[in-house]
Amino acid sequence: MTLKEAILKSLEDINDITNYLTVCNHIVEKNYYDFGSAKTPASTVSALLGDFIRNGDTRVKRIKQDGGTYSYYLTKNEQNIAIDVLSGSTTTTTTPSKKFEKIKSYNERDLHKLLSSYLKNTGIYSKTIFHEQSNGKDNNQIWTHPDMVGIKFLNLQTKASQNFLKSINRVDTFKLSSYELKKEINNDSDLKKAFFQAVSNSSWANFGYLVAFEFSDSLLEEMERLNQSFGIGIIELKANPYQSKVLFPAKIRSLDFKTIDKLCKINKEFEKFIEQTEKLMTAEDRYYKSTEKELDEFCDEYFTNDSEIDIYCKENHIPTE
Repeated sequence: MTLKEAILKSLEDINDITNYLTVCNHIVEKNYYDFGSAKTPASTVSALLGDFIRNGDTRVKRIKQDGGTYSYYLTKNEQNIAIDVLSGSTTTTTTPSKKFEKIKSYNERDLHKLLSSYLKNTGIYSKTIFHEQSNGKDNNQIWTHPDMVGIKFLNLQTKASQNFLKSINRVDTFKLSSYELKKEINNDSDLKKAFFQAVSNSSWANFGYLVAFEFSDSLLEEMERLNQSFGIGIIELKANPYQSKVLFPAKIRSLDFKTIDKLCKINKEFEKFIEQTEKLMTAEDRYYKSTEKELDEFCDEYFTNDSEIDIYCKENHIPTE
């Protein structure tokens, strides 16, 4: 594995707030990476940990300790770390949005695996819904349902709290999301068309998002206005999916079960997605892990390491700089 992957693996193993020296020692102890004749491996690890933050890679977070030093932890382990320690201490940095050279050789659907990887890193199971597979095939289907759907379950730590919440209101144990995905949005006309397509096909979900690989900086003010008026969130997707960011968050809404029922009738994949999520929510404890694995296998594929991302982007001509 690469040194970057070794750092991520070590943070996952440590499963706590830690410093670069501990990460470096763990890499050496577990033989995750061969530093060879490098004279200062700890400094190299420290620099790469800083790169995660500077590049906006959402897999890693850091906090500032007394004395001005930084400690790091894996974002997906956040639930296992004392929240009071982290509250108000996490530091983030933003980087100016970059303009990509327009390359027309990749398809919009080549971006789905990037989005599914970003969503999986935030705890969301996602599934592509092909409108051409719906009943009554016509051009209006693209305004009926989104490109991708996702579900995130409330992760409670004890069985007592899980059972208590389910007995009160099962709807509160999960949140459904809808995603409209575009290659690029470079002018006001493109933004309006894509945004209201997202409004139209996400009315059933708790959260609706418009996602694009490239946005023109000149549209930020209008995106903010539309977001405030209609509640649709906006995500900027990156070639490194973990550097993707929510430009404007979506506003939560109640589920529209009539529309969900309609979507189930016209699209078998959507119906199966709903069936799989319901199956997980109602699974007995002894079957929960196997049912969760079944949902994961049904949903879209996602990347497991950075090397896969690099190869995928090169093979599909997706610009990385």
